Amino acid sequence: MSNPLSRFATTAAYGASQLPRMAWYVGHGLAMKQLARATLAQQTRPRARTDKPTPDRMRLLGDMAKLLQADLANVDAGIYPFPIDRDGAPWDVLNHSRLFFSDLPEIHRRRENGRTSEVLESGFRGKRPRYYLQNFHYQSGGWLTRESAQRYDTQVEVFFSGTANAMRRQALPPLHEVFAGRDPAGLKLLDAGCGTGRFLDFVKQAWPRLPIIGLDMSEAYIKEAKSHLRGRPRTRLMVGKCESLPLADESLDAVTSIFLFHELPPKIRRSALAEFARVLKPGGRLVLVDSLQTGDDPAYEGSLELFPQNFHEPYFSTYVKEDFGGLARECGLVHRRDVPAFVSKVMVFDKAA
Repeated sequence: MSNPLSRFATTAAYGASQLPRMAWYVGHGLAMKQLARATLAQQTRPRARTDKPTPDRMRLLGDMAKLLQADLANVDAGIYPFPIDRDGAPWDVLNHSRLFFSDLPEIHRRRENGRTSEVLESGFRGKRPRYYLQNFHYQSGGWLTRESAQRYDTQVEVFFSGTANAMRRQALPPLHEVFAGRDPAGLKLLDAGCGTGRFLDFVKQAWPRLPIIGLDMSEAYIKEAKSHLRGRPRTRLMVGKCESLPLADESLDAVTSIFLFHELPPKIRRSALAEFARVLKPGGRLVLVDSLQTGDDPAYEGSLELFPQNFHEPYFSTYVKEDFGGLARECGLVHRRDVPAFVSKVMVFDKAA
């Protein structure tokens, strides 16, 4: 986009779309902190602590700005179109906000009492692998209920100050590299752990004719994804496990997984990577987006230590130390690079041709 006027207009439009939604979610975060202070006097469990460095406000704002600059640069370079976040109609946004705030007292109760598996008492016992039947983030319903699916996107955006979608979109440039010059209609992509379908919607914005598959273990989240992706052609959504994919060998050109691997036990991580390698065609690409790990950025070492103390994330401490390059080699995958994206990073792998 070489025209200066066009570039200015795109930049202005991008700011007008992203900054208000960031302010909305930052406001939720501030309100949540005020509510937390009000209950601090009744808190009995030890407060989360770390001796390691955490980023100050200016560092956080600077890294968020770098993420948005990268997002806009990708649009400017034609890697993907101007993003449409599709947060819903105003009444939908307000309803999701209501669901978010209404669950905070229950989250506080579970955190105080160490209640991490109440979903087992709600009729889900035996219906999913045990590692999945937990109240991740201490939230009601874990990843299993309709209400959880409806509040999930708000929770994630509040946690990331409105930058979650921008981080998800950083998985698109590695796909653009391998899709360029090819007919998208003849390719196929799987998003494992697709959740409510936010990332798949950005894939469809970039490649409308690309056949996509979204897989998740939660029927409720798949139902929410179907609603979110309604009208998107060549879209298949299914309930299934990433460690046992119901797909044929060498049947996919690309596999993606966003914000999933830090919630998998080490054994399941290995099984999932092996499955991704199995279903990829030779020369196919795997893109993972997930949290920073230990050693990625010294300024965030303390944040990585505090996160599992404040949120129920039982497998995070093993995730931050995981050697994904080594795991990839064991599966016949080549680790190409890691690219930081605010508090996340994009990991790119290829299956040997």
